[in-house]
Amino acid sequence: MEITVDKVIDALRYVDDPDLKKDLVTLNMVKDVTVNGKNISFTVVLTTPACPMKDMIHNACMNAILHYVDKTANVKINMTANVTSKKEKDETTLRDVKNIIAVASGKGGVGKSTVAANLALGLARQGAKVGIVDADIYGPSQHIMFGVENDAPGPGEFNGVKKMKPVESYGVKINSIGFMAGPNQAVALRGPMASKALAQLFYDTAWGELDYLIVDLPPGTGDIQISLCTQVKLTGAIVVCTPQKVAISDARKGIALFQLDGIKVPVLGLVENMSWFTPEELPNNKYFIFGKDGVKNLAEELQIPLLAQIPLVQSIREASDEGKPSVMDKNSAQSLAFVELAQNVAQQIAIKNAELVVA
Repeated sequence: MEITVDKVIDALRYVDDPDLKKDLVTLNMVKDVTVNGKNISFTVVLTTPACPMKDMIHNACMNAILHYVDKTANVKINMTANVTSKKEKDETTLRDVKNIIAVASGKGGVGKSTVAANLALGLARQGAKVGIVDADIYGPSQHIMFGVENDAPGPGEFNGVKKMKPVESYGVKINSIGFMAGPNQAVALRGPMASKALAQLFYDTAWGELDYLIVDLPPGTGDIQISLCTQVKLTGAIVVCTPQKVAISDARKGIALFQLDGIKVPVLGLVENMSWFTPEELPNNKYFIFGKDGVKNLAEELQIPLLAQIPLVQSIREASDEGKPSVMDKNSAQSLAFVELAQNVAQQIAIKNAELVVA
């Protein structure tokens, strides 16, 4: 029986996206179907390059063709990711940035910057093009965590205009006010000047093509957070918190900021950091120093996804101080936790972007 393009497309209607619960054809994820005798090729356009279900979708497509079309067919599937959020035409340096994700916290000391750094590298490990903006104007730390504290942005260009070229470490593009201020120099900026400095980090940097730009925000709900939400088109926000009651109280305020009428930034999920303490010599022991499941319970109450529970492990701190975030240690339990975080963030963005495409 002759193989046709229509038969291939009909077979792929039996393949659902595991997250979106709809078939690939309805989601407009199948492109460029060609048939030449028994040779079949097509492209599956994923909603995010770091899709954790990529292999599952690939295998499901292969099985559908062999089962519903021809079991002797030669099938070539190109898995790619070009679908982005719907947004207005952008001719700024953020033009080729597909998704911008704010990492926030209601209070300081909850490990927000550590989570942001490991999230960026976790997404990069999944094959995505990633950048990070250290928007913590008064307490920048990403230049230290990525081991580039002695570097500085170089000369760059965008549309014929001179811009900064971001520093690159472990494949991640970075810009931070930490590159401009000395180690003993206070960043003494009032609100309007701090907001201007924030804008320069975004719009005076030649970012190039990025799948994800992670924004490490300062703690709280002040000028920088409001400026970011009004100056930059965010895909969504992640709120980091420890399980203790005081931290959760502040996290509620951080979540509420993104839900204000004038802001309306989707909260992609919560991250519970320092969920339990595990000594290196007792890897199976858990000590709930800051309380148990506080953020998990908050996520259930507010019906916001819990993206990860990250343990309090000494090596996470050591890795950050050494300029090599924990997610780089591919065999450790903490690395797996950060990889899971990256996959869950990619999944939430995929769902959001797919809803926009279908709409």
